[in-house]
Amino acid sequence: MFTGLVEAKVPLIETLIEGTGKRMGFDLGTVCDGVRIGDSIALNGCCLTVVAIQETQCWFELGAETLARTSLGRLDVSDFANCERALKVGDRLGGHYVTGHIDGQGILDRRVDEGEWSYFYFKAPLSLLRQMASKGSITVDGVSLTLVDANDEFFSVALIPHTLSNTTLGGLQVGDQVNLETDILAKYVQRAFGK
Repeated sequence: MFTGLVEAKVPLIETLIEGTGKRMGFDLGTVCDGVRIGDSIALNGCCLTVVAIQETQCWFELGAETLARTSLGRLDVSDFANCERALKVGDRLGGHYVTGHIDGQGILDRRVDEGEWSYFYFKAPLSLLRQMASKGSITVDGVSLTLVDANDEFFSVALIPHTLSNTTLGGLQVGDQVNLETDILAKYVQRAFGK
């Protein structure tokens, strides 16, 4: 379980093809403190298992399903990913409940920069848009955000300067794909009403 509060932007240092999957190494820097093999780490919102550690560098194995359903497989060496360690019992919850299970992809359709703030408008599959509501929660590339607006065509978010400079979202350009995870409560409500 995660919160969507990014601890650091971490660089991809190595990608190796392994059958239909990939083995990817990231330099987690100080986020690596206390991390052990088998721990869960969210990278761009996707929960991955640490399979090897060397100093501050951690490696993860991504199967064909993860590569097909997330944007992680499109990262090149030196690209950055948003990184968050899994919650520990008793940790403060400052974002919202995030599982690290990516629901689908969105595309940045429009970006409006106003001074140090930015407003992003994303296209997404209708099935995901129907799980969103104004002032609800959305996770975009692992970042917990509050929805400004949501309808059957797009959703929008307002990004503060801190988020723009401390996550990969600040570097997004129109046409870029992002990982999306809708709020877990919305999924259960939708399932209960059979929609």
